[in-house]
Amino acid sequence: MSKKEENVVIKAPNFKAVSVLIEGTSPLVIARFSKKAELMAKMAEGKSAKSKKERAARDYDAEAEDAKYFNSTREWEGVNAAGFRAGMISACRLVGFKMTLAKLSVFVIQDDFDVDMKTPLVRIYGNSVTDTSHTRNATGVVDVRARPLYPKWACKLNVRFDADQFTTQDVYNLISRVGMQVGIGEGRPDSKSSTGCGWGTFRVVGGDEADHFASKFGIS
Repeated sequence: MSKKEENVVIKAPNFKAVSVLIEGTSPLVIARFSKKAELMAKMAEGKSAKSKKERAARDYDAEAEDAKYFNSTREWEGVNAAGFRAGMISACRLVGFKMTLAKLSVFVIQDDFDVDMKTPLVRIYGNSVTDTSHTRNATGVVDVRARPLYPKWACKLNVRFDADQFTTQDVYNLISRVGMQVGIGEGRPDSKSSTGCGWGTFRVVGGDEADHFASKFGIS
């Protein structure tokens, strides 16, 4: 018997976009990897880099400044947009939606790229302070790390999604789960290296509150 030929019908992409206001319910801590220049200098030195050297006094405020993400024109500070997308994909585990499909279905539109034009950023509305915390590096040695901490913060997320997979309400609910159960940035509940510090949680702001909230933080 000959095989029956079947025609495959591929639908055109059906994407929509939605803007979501979020407000931090716990501090947001950012840790941009800023040691590239230092590592390159050590590699260039070769074996001499292993010799004992006089240790310079640490400037924690400067280290925290280096750990920030600035947009391409250095007009504002931001957070890696990929973190929100990763959080949405991770939250799909809670509702039984396949993460492999979510990777193809939800995207966070960046407000700008960083000064190196490599990292997509979502703007942070809020001021930071320097946070110093004890951490362990890859070798297990205890170290003090300085990072920017935003006590009060907000963001406007612009999300593009596959409308054949999610409804607009689905996207709102998914982002709400990210805010309450996954978190964003350092010390978030869904941290890969620990159970987190409870940092980086947030709530979705909507309804009649949205306009007043946007005005309060200067979000356009």
